[in-house]
Amino acid sequence: MKLKQLESLLGSLQQFDNPKIELEQYPTGPHIASRLLYTAENSFGDVTDKVVADFGCGCGTLGLAAALLGAEHVIGFDIDAESIEIAYSNADELELDMDFVQCDIRNLGLSDRNIDTVVMNPPFGTRKKGADMEFLSVALKVASQAVYSLHKTTTRDHIKRTALRDYNARSAEVVCELRFDVPQLYKFHKKKEVDVAVDLWRFVPKTDRSKDS
Repeated sequence: MKLKQLESLLGSLQQFDNPKIELEQYPTGPHIASRLLYTAENSFGDVTDKVVADFGCGCGTLGLAAALLGAEHVIGFDIDAESIEIAYSNADELELDMDFVQCDIRNLGLSDRNIDTVVMNPPFGTRKKGADMEFLSVALKVASQAVYSLHKTTTRDHIKRTALRDYNARSAEVVCELRFDVPQLYKFHKKKEVDVAVDLWRFVPKTDRSKDS
């Protein structure tokens, strides 16, 4: 599947009806989502025929992109029941099989490591400091091959240092810098849209089972 086709399909997905600020629910736009998954597959081979988990899946955009690119199995995890309902609807609309689990990522116990790749757009931590790092810590415990995650560019040094020193990462690489369009969703937003510079990271856990180094 070509990048433009993937972005077009993701652009048709339903998004949050009533986003919850306490969960930092911002939709992952089709532009960023398509490039994240397209890069993961075409540059590193981390999607097709892999078991992919979408952490904090929201409306399912990243997970469904993985399914469109030929993932063997995709599981979306989210704490919010309403988001999962929307994600189910989006999966039906695209006629894709994707499983969903309602849970708090911080309490996830997947010790058998059946997940190859984790993809996620975690909370940036603007409402709860360190929320993005909690997601990253768990992702690096359960992924056997790679973790792809979006984080604010301003946190780049902290992300790399912490991932390598404390979170079981063998490598931490910024694949590219992207512009995250934050729409005017909440009352405190003064502008219709704000561009936030974000890094697309690829982390490889120390327990990587893949042949690639």
